[in-house]
Amino acid sequence: MNKEKQARKKILKSVTQYCALYHKKKPYAAGDRIPYAGRIYDAKEMVNLVDASLDFWLTAGRYADRFEKEFAEFLGVKKCLLVNSGSSANLLAFMALTSPLLKERAIKKGDEIITVAAGFPTTVAPIIQFGAVPVFIDVTMPQYNADETMLEKALSKKTKAVMLAHTLGNPFDIKSVREFCDKNELWLIEDNCDSLGSRYSYKDVWKYTGTIGDIGTSSFYPPHHMTMGEGGAVYTNNPILYKIALSMRDWGRDCWCKSGKDNTCGKRFDGQFGELPRGYDHKYVYSHFGYNLKATEMQAAIGCAQLKKLPRFIKKRKENWEYLKKNLKSLSDKLILPEPAENSDPAWFGFLITVKENAGVSREQIVRHLEAKRIQTRMLFAGNLVKHPCFDELRKNGAGYRISGILKNTDSIMNNTFWIGVYPGMTKVMLGTMVKEIKRVCGA
Repeated sequence: MNKEKQARKKILKSVTQYCALYHKKKPYAAGDRIPYAGRIYDAKEMVNLVDASLDFWLTAGRYADRFEKEFAEFLGVKKCLLVNSGSSANLLAFMALTSPLLKERAIKKGDEIITVAAGFPTTVAPIIQFGAVPVFIDVTMPQYNADETMLEKALSKKTKAVMLAHTLGNPFDIKSVREFCDKNELWLIEDNCDSLGSRYSYKDVWKYTGTIGDIGTSSFYPPHHMTMGEGGAVYTNNPILYKIALSMRDWGRDCWCKSGKDNTCGKRFDGQFGELPRGYDHKYVYSHFGYNLKATEMQAAIGCAQLKKLPRFIKKRKENWEYLKKNLKSLSDKLILPEPAENSDPAWFGFLITVKENAGVSREQIVRHLEAKRIQTRMLFAGNLVKHPCFDELRKNGAGYRISGILKNTDSIMNNTFWIGVYPGMTKVMLGTMVKEIKRVCGA
C-alpha cells in the first residue's frame, strides 16, 4: 500500500472514532424539543464526506456518478441527474419541457399548466418564472392531493402539462391523472420531493412515485426521507428529456463530456452548430439557455451512504405514522385524520391533521399549545399559494394565473390544517408525548 493510501486509511479511521465520540445522539428526555424532522446518520456518512474532500475534486465526480447510477437502480428508472436542491430539480424538470427539441409539444410562454395551490411554492414557481400560466384546481381531503375530477374542467386549448406533488408522502391518483394526460397529449411532472419511497399500484405493478409520469423530482434537504444537506434529483425513462435536462443542468451546453473530460466522442472539432464556424469547439456550443445546477462531490458522497439506509428510514416512517393514526383515532369527532390514497403504499413525510369547524378548539390553539410544549409543527406549506404576497401583483393585474372552480378545500387547509413529524428519529416516548399533548389541548 502506498503512502497516500495509508494516510487516507488512517484519516478515515480517525473520522470513525471522532463520530463515535462526538456525534452520539443523546436519548430523548422529558421536556426535550421534539422536532418535526431531523438528520439520521452515522460514521459512514462522515467517512464518505471526508473521503470525497480528500480528493479535493469538489464538483461532481466519482461519488456523483455512483449516486446517479444507484438512485436510478433503486427507483427502477433509466436515467437520473443529481442537482443542488429539490427546487432546482423542479425548475430543471419543468424547463426541460420548454426545449425546442420537443417541437410542437414544447411548452411556450402563455401555455397553461394544471397544478394545485395547496403545496410548496417551488412546484409552481418555475411555471410563472418561465411565463406559462398555472391553472389551480382544488384538492381532496383527507388525502390532500389534487382532485382528479376537476381536471377536465381545467383543461383548455392552451394546456400543455400537469405538474403535481405527492403530498407528504401520499400519492395523488396517478392512474386518473396519467390517463387524463395521455388522452390529451399532456406532459406529467411528478414532484416527488416529499414522497421518496412511496409506491403506487399502476396497471397492477407496484412502482415508486416519481417514475410513472414523464419526469420526476426528489429533494435531499435535511427534513426529507434522506439527506445530502442540500441536493435533489431529476429522473426519467425518456432519453430525449434526459438529454435536454443534462444540457440545461450543465450551462445549456451541447457537449455531454463529464467534468474534467475532453473529446469523449472523438469529434470535438468536427461539427457544424447553429451559425458558428465549422469545427467550433463542441465543449463551448450551447443548445439551450441553461444553468449550473450540479451538486458537489461531497453532497453526493453523503447521499451514497444515506441511500443504503433509505429502506430502513421508510419502514420507520410508516410505523410512526400508524402509531399516530391509531392513538389519535379517538379524536375523530374533532380532528380530520389523514387517509392513504387508494392503490398506494405511502412513505409518509408527516402526519396531517385538520381541525373540524365544531371541534371546540382551533388550529391556532392546538399549534400554540404544542409549540409551547416544544413540539414542532408545520403548516401544509403555502396553504393557499395565491393568497401569498408573491401573488400580490398578479392578483392586482388579474393575469398570470387561473383558478378553475372553487378552492374550497385549499382554503380549509390554509385555515385549519397543520402537521407533525414521523421521521425515523422519533421514539415511542416522543410519539406518545405528541399524542398526549394533542389530546390534552382537545379536552380529551
